[in-house]
Amino acid sequence: MSLPSAYRRIGKEQPRLLEAYERFGEACAKAGPLDAKTIALVKLAISLGAGLEGAAHSHCRKAIAAGWTAEELMHVAHLCAPTIGFPPMMRNRGWVEDVVEKDAKDGKRGKGKGGGKRKKGR
Repeated sequence: MSLPSAYRRIGKEQPRLLEAYERFGEACAKAGPLDAKTIALVKLAISLGAGLEGAAHSHCRKAIAAGWTAEELMHVAHLCAPTIGFPPMMRNRGWVEDVVEKDAKDGKRGKGKGGGKRKKGR
């Protein structure tokens, strides 16, 4: 999985800052009983709920790597509707589809049922 250029750049410019950030994330993950696979799904849900596209894409890739299927990730996007509304849920579906479709084109795991084809421009 390739890291975004901005993330790589801050690692070069401020390595101690990035190391502290990564240690904080690791400490949060170890602070409770959830396993790594569940944590990956929770982080996707948080990213979707917060409306953070880059984080949603990243955590979608990480959730697939942790073993979740495209169908399960799409279910997470759908679960957003009652809490944050239908339009944000549709936006979130698109973000999940972005990653699922790219992985399908690249022949990677996690294909499952992704919820259909996404039209360009959406």
